[in-house]
Amino acid sequence: MEAAGTWALLLVLLLLLTLALSRTRTRGHLPPGPAPLPLLGNLLQLRPGALYWGLLRLSKKYGPVFTVYLGPWRRVVVLVGHKAVREALGDQAEEFSGRGTLATLDGTFDGHGVFFSNGERWRQLRRFTMLTLRDLGMGKREGEELIQAEIRCLVEAFQGTEGRAFDPSLLLAQATSNMVCSLTFGLRFPYEDKEFQALVRAAGGTLLGISSPWGQTYEMFSRLLQPLPGPHTKLLGHLSTLAAFAVQQVQRHRGNLDTSGPALDVVDTFLLKMAQEEQDPNTEFTDKNLLMTVTYLLFAGTMTVSTTVRYTLLLLLKYPRVQELVREELMRELGPGRAPGLGDRAHLPYTDAVLHEAQRLLALVPMGMPRALTRTTCFRGYTLPQGTEVFPLLGSVLHDPEVFEQPEEFNPGRFLGADGRVKKQEAFLPYSLGKRVCLGEGLARAEIFLLVTAILQAFSLESPCPPSALSLQPAVSGLFNIPPAFQLQVRPH
Repeated sequence: MEAAGTWALLLVLLLLLTLALSRTRTRGHLPPGPAPLPLLGNLLQLRPGALYWGLLRLSKKYGPVFTVYLGPWRRVVVLVGHKAVREALGDQAEEFSGRGTLATLDGTFDGHGVFFSNGERWRQLRRFTMLTLRDLGMGKREGEELIQAEIRCLVEAFQGTEGRAFDPSLLLAQATSNMVCSLTFGLRFPYEDKEFQALVRAAGGTLLGISSPWGQTYEMFSRLLQPLPGPHTKLLGHLSTLAAFAVQQVQRHRGNLDTSGPALDVVDTFLLKMAQEEQDPNTEFTDKNLLMTVTYLLFAGTMTVSTTVRYTLLLLLKYPRVQELVREELMRELGPGRAPGLGDRAHLPYTDAVLHEAQRLLALVPMGMPRALTRTTCFRGYTLPQGTEVFPLLGSVLHDPEVFEQPEEFNPGRFLGADGRVKKQEAFLPYSLGKRVCLGEGLARAEIFLLVTAILQAFSLESPCPPSALSLQPAVSGLFNIPPAFQLQVRPH
């Protein structure tokens, strides 16, 4: 009898859940999509570990705008291809400017900080962060000199390998982490510092955790998995390492804050703003928003640029002729020994085209960062209720065959016009589009250009294995595309 009662209860719960999903689907006029199953949602069509590819397959049946259910509760509208993404994020930028859910990180950030917030909190924090980074030199000569100083340390570390094969992942991440630490905290670390290495590895572990097959499973079933033991405890450990470092740096700044002098970094600027608004009960300049903003900047600033540069180096090993052409252009325009500057970019069109094509081919954030509708919106004949989550698949934009012929091929020439200059492509959107476009886009573009050109100006890049043995396929493909590990040898010119 007890077993029969349990089964009866399960059947009632399944019926109630099915009815709830049915009511959810009829609210508004949503795009078509596969029917979700009770408890599973569209798990049968969307395998964790290949979520992006499953969404692309569904778009072939349901078109460039469709609806899926990630697990039993999470309804998402998916946008595929350049036209749909630009129409939403560009033409209706305000409506699509909300931040959607990242279940793997939301428990830590809890809607705070410049990346995960919404509404007035987000507007204030984004405006503050953009202005602060600009005042600290982003897009100016001071910022360029900061990047170049760190690159000199990286080149010296590469020289220290003395021709031995090594994995460049850690050194590249340390260099980009030092760049963001200089802007955010006003300090840099020696590459040999064990605590700094642990910090950078925690950032890498976070990237891997949220992109892994388990991370994709957690995005679907976080309510069920959150209280259970599992890999998310390891991810939380990585996040704790990053947050603990941020707390330590904030406390150091608070103890040394000079209210009379100019702010020298992001934390100082935020603390001064907090002091100005401490009597305002509605201020968004709080300890929690400070901590979550700098933790995000530390993670994103460390991993996004270093991963892109690492993939670019892999491409140059895979295609030695491309590497040779880049080096010839550098020698022709700069000569030997002169460090490249941002002002040289216009005179290095082939190099710039290679960097564009590397970012396009990698598609670092293939699923795009989740958005949410800020109000009920009509889009392509559908009515999307306020709060509806949206996945703008940036990978499908960067690999859109209607824009990029043979999109899976590495072809820098697609970014060169007949006049030999870099050709603008509307579908080149590695930093997304609209009001949530990456706030560090200018800094990232500068870092990528200066890092790659300085490395090629100083070294020839070689691989201990033949180019044909090098794979370009991501080792992990989830929220981020993570390139495979590889060995690099550098030979000074």
